[in-house]
Amino acid sequence: MGLAYEACFDAVPGYLTVQDRDLTILDANTRFKKDFGDPDGRFCYQIYKHRSEKCEMCPVEKTFRDGATHTSLEQIRSLDGRDIPVLVNTSPIRNESGELVAVMEMSTDITDLKLMEDQLRESQHRYRALFEEVPCYISIQDHDLRIVEVNRRFREDFGEGSLGCRCYQAYKHRDETCVNCPVLLTFEDGQVHRSEEVVTSLSGEQQNVLVYTAPIRGPEGRIQHVMEMSTNITPIRQLQSQLESVGILISSISHGLKGLLNGLDGGIYLVNSGLNKDDRVRLNKGWEMVQRNVERIRSQVLNILYYAKERIPNWDVASAGELAEEVKEILGPKAAQQRIRFEVKVDPDVGDFDVDRNALRAMLVNLLENSLDACRVDPKDKDHQVVFGVEGRPDHVRFVIDDNGIGMDRETREKAFSLFYSSKGMEGTGLGLFVANNIAQAHGGHIHLESEPGVGTRFIVDIPRERSPKIQEEGPRAMP
Repeated sequence: MGLAYEACFDAVPGYLTVQDRDLTILDANTRFKKDFGDPDGRFCYQIYKHRSEKCEMCPVEKTFRDGATHTSLEQIRSLDGRDIPVLVNTSPIRNESGELVAVMEMSTDITDLKLMEDQLRESQHRYRALFEEVPCYISIQDHDLRIVEVNRRFREDFGEGSLGCRCYQAYKHRDETCVNCPVLLTFEDGQVHRSEEVVTSLSGEQQNVLVYTAPIRGPEGRIQHVMEMSTNITPIRQLQSQLESVGILISSISHGLKGLLNGLDGGIYLVNSGLNKDDRVRLNKGWEMVQRNVERIRSQVLNILYYAKERIPNWDVASAGELAEEVKEILGPKAAQQRIRFEVKVDPDVGDFDVDRNALRAMLVNLLENSLDACRVDPKDKDHQVVFGVEGRPDHVRFVIDDNGIGMDRETREKAFSLFYSSKGMEGTGLGLFVANNIAQAHGGHIHLESEPGVGTRFIVDIPRERSPKIQEEGPRAMP
């Protein structure tokens, strides 16, 4: 029995020692003696750790205290100077009377396991660093499109609160799933999908992004999540050639211009026939048609010129009140024809300001036409009205345009000043508000938009009374 015990003791695949209460090594197996030498009555901490005092959290001492087995991870050093990570297990040894007289400590070499853990940890660290620092937006989404993980760039531009939100809420501030959602398509077929989207950051900045989706599978091969990677391609879109943009513009407005020219032909026909027949009613009706269509053509051509050709404001001192009256004369007949009440309120002390008179008039006409159209297409039967106010402030002039038309949802508000974006379908070119916003910015001003669906829209335009020192020193910004 003794020989069998000794054989088993030496055959244990680890370092096996028997220690007393002073932590003196009473016996050790062959593997221990090979790597650490003969214990020769020395303390375990002297041999294992090359230290002069016992370890603070010694598992052998714990077993002597409570008689239970204990486990710990330790680092020991062999005779040849190798540092060996070990998993330590202790067990009590009792005599025939049940007294705890010694503790057996087995230390298993886990160098290979430790190496794999270190490699795994390093791999996870590299993955996390790549995930965090990759120059695009990355989100991990579940089957309900809820975001469960995002990278640093996503958090910076869309907020820490995006976790737990659905992707269309974080990216587009909308309440329903996007049409042809690439994430849902990847959940359905497990394939990579691509799309181009327009997203809006927390700061209100709009970005064109190229989206790629990829499946993340669980141990059983089922798709548990989908990773969505969105690359900001806004600079690429902004670098598209001016010629290409003008081509798109011409294509988008050709139908509208054709209709205006047909209307102009009809008016000219009535004028000519009225002159030939000496029919005053026909003549007046035809002349009204000519004037109306010429004004519409003029408005569209000016928009095209503002976009297609770089120009700077032609600065001059203008009366804000007189400018408002000019705009009223232009749009008053249109509002009356559409049976929309058009009210103009001008502060009598509004005063003068330094502006490009023609450009600012075009800006106001574009904004007011947008309000008139919003009332015209509103399906609700109500008394539609547009109120145009002009207020004088110490350092700027404020124009306020209120309508009770169809209104805009959040997504439409955020895209309202984008090039070629129109909520009017074939009726709109997507240029009016874009041009208006650029004119305001070229004057050092800005346009603030407030709108709610079914309630109406308010434009608040602030234009400085004088050019800022920056504009005076560097010259005015080019207007598209």
